[in-house]
Amino acid sequence: MSKHGDNDKLAIQGLIAGERTAFETVYRRHNGSMVRVASAILSNRASAEEIAQETWMAVLRKIGGFEGRSSLAGWIFTILTNKAKTRAKRDGRSVSLDTSVNDDSIDDAFDGRGRWKDMPEIWDEITPDRVVNGRQMLSHLSDAIEHLPPAQRAVLILRGQQELEAAEVCDILGLSEGNVRVLLHRARFSLRQTLDRIEREKEI
Repeated sequence: MSKHGDNDKLAIQGLIAGERTAFETVYRRHNGSMVRVASAILSNRASAEEIAQETWMAVLRKIGGFEGRSSLAGWIFTILTNKAKTRAKRDGRSVSLDTSVNDDSIDDAFDGRGRWKDMPEIWDEITPDRVVNGRQMLSHLSDAIEHLPPAQRAVLILRGQQELEAAEVCDILGLSEGNVRVLLHRARFSLRQTLDRIEREKEI
């Protein structure tokens, strides 16, 4: 079981028992990311939303057979990506996220664990103006994530937002560990560039 094991157990028990609150909690935690990952595979938001809904139906139908060999999120996203790839093939789309990247492209902005060496400036004092600016920055970052190349977007969402283990992300997306590591670096570097650009524009 993953580092989210205790939460997973409670969620699984609730889902098996048919508890509405358990489903709503899991749905809120994952649905947005599910649609974004499916969109990375399908390049179509409407189809991605359909796949997410099909995935939830499958989750509810199969939860009693979940064996805990992966995290609950890993299991859900495996179902999602399998369904998205099947839809993509049916529609005649390419489904490979393997970009054959290598470690030579890793940027100096990050350490060996994929974290920023120098974090973007964090506001020490919260004021109404800074809250508004923070919301605007989050909007810019959300837009930047949507415009990342599909493989980078999928890895960032699964590894960064869903906090899945690297091995799970490799299995879900069919990528090597090296690919996942470099794609995550590239995605984070792109977002760092967005943050830097926003900061420069604020100073003008």
